[in-house]
Amino acid sequence: MDGKDAMSTSARPDARLTYDDFLLFPDDGKRHELIDGEHYVTPSPSLRHQQLLGRLYFAVEEHLRAHPALGEVYVAPLDVVFSHWDVVEPDLLFVAGDQREILTEQNIVGAPALVVEILSPGTRKRDQQLKRQLFERSGVREYWMVDPDRKAVVIHRRDQNGAFPRIDELTAAAQAVLTTPLLPGFSLPLHQLFA
Repeated sequence: MDGKDAMSTSARPDARLTYDDFLLFPDDGKRHELIDGEHYVTPSPSLRHQQLLGRLYFAVEEHLRAHPALGEVYVAPLDVVFSHWDVVEPDLLFVAGDQREILTEQNIVGAPALVVEILSPGTRKRDQQLKRQLFERSGVREYWMVDPDRKAVVIHRRDQNGAFPRIDELTAAAQAVLTTPLLPGFSLPLHQLFA
């Protein structure tokens, strides 16, 4: 066997699923996502999840109506294509006014400014680890993890050096108010969110 044959038999093709595979997934009412080419399926969210998502969306949308130049807010299901192997459907996302070029007719191609996930027992670990890492390496500016059980919001925000540290954990018990430099003037008291 010559060197060329040995090389071709030892090379393995990339077995990761791609966006082309993603497009073939069934439209079954479940959330299908790819993270580094691995397929994840999440069942329909709970009533509490949907209440929190609705309150967050309404608060951000109401703020954007008064300040439309800031950007646009969207809720799942909406595909966010980070790469050929990374396609997710965040619960809520905000595309800032300076990044409208990532909006397409069918999806978002690139990193939204803000991504929000509402934690549930089935997705908690994935949201806290895999998705946070994906958002960090893809250029998301800010990530909120909303924890219904603890009535808390954990915030990761990109700093001037490009790092994506956890910068705060706000709780309803501490009477905290959710704000972000991405939405100047926006504020949402957590006791209202988690009421």
